[in-house]
Amino acid sequence: MSKKKPLSHGQLRRMRANHEKRLSRGKLDNQAPELQDSSLGQEEPAVVISRFGQHADVEISSGEIIRCNIRRTIQSLVTGDKVIIRQALEDGSAIGGVVEAVHPRTSSLTRPDLYDGVKIIAANIDQILIVSSVVPAFTTQIIDRYLVASEDTGISPVIILNKIDLMNDEDRADIEAALGRYRSLGYPVYEVSSKSKAGIDTVKALLNDKISVFVGQSGVGKSSMINALLPDAELLTGEVSEGSGLGQHTTTTARLLHLPSGGDLIDSPGVREFALWHLPPDRVSWCFTEFRDYLGTCKFRDCKHLDDPGCSLREALEAGKIHQDRFNNYHRIIASLDEQRHARHFRHNEE
Repeated sequence: MSKKKPLSHGQLRRMRANHEKRLSRGKLDNQAPELQDSSLGQEEPAVVISRFGQHADVEISSGEIIRCNIRRTIQSLVTGDKVIIRQALEDGSAIGGVVEAVHPRTSSLTRPDLYDGVKIIAANIDQILIVSSVVPAFTTQIIDRYLVASEDTGISPVIILNKIDLMNDEDRADIEAALGRYRSLGYPVYEVSSKSKAGIDTVKALLNDKISVFVGQSGVGKSSMINALLPDAELLTGEVSEGSGLGQHTTTTARLLHLPSGGDLIDSPGVREFALWHLPPDRVSWCFTEFRDYLGTCKFRDCKHLDDPGCSLREALEAGKIHQDRFNNYHRIIASLDEQRHARHFRHNEE
């Protein structure tokens, strides 16, 4: 048997830090007041507004928000979950009840995590609003990654271009052409400005009677747009650095917000881009909707859809039925799968 390689000082520091975090979480959990069954009322429905470790803020039918303990038997609980709770019969405690059970989800928004595998961000969502913007630089690569994630989860995507007040004539033609391609594929596309409020009323109507979530790179104006839709949300907004053109993460905990014009909005932590390493290549192919008619018709079963002879996707590209930009973005995603899996394997081995 080969001798184990000694751990580096950096690895030892990370192991000790992770161990201390686990101990701290355990202490906090032990400090949480335990509510006995005899001190709890009848079961009633509620919805999870936000999740904090072993506690959740839930909203009951009266509109009151109650902080609850979570039963240890509940394996997963996220913002948007519909639950059954029992309230504490006596007032005076910071903990007002217990989440007893979770209803089956109609949908769940997930993203892969380097440590936890596939992580659920929010549940019972009707539509994903993919926010892009003129600044930072408009890119279809990120939009296509979110579209793949949307198609994979089965949640309807809507593309929103923000900051149209900053669009110049030089960029306008390319951006409008890209948005036109998405419209031709059947994806709803809207152009807005959270600063000038242009198009905001259209987005309000779009959100009515639905549970929606905004996703997009940092700096595209998700929080600013939410503030325009719901001024009382008092979300922090981050200015895009003029020097680097990069944004800053502005939100930290997913929470459900009620819109005065109707509908609910789940504000989730900023994500620079959705990693997709958990998806097999054939699933990514299927998530490009215009590819579906050609999948399984290539000459060779293991076709990589590059320069392979008899490739149906390549033939469709050359015939103008698939656009070059989407074809390129597809291959960028496929190329990134192994890199992301390798990064995850490396990080686990470091620990």
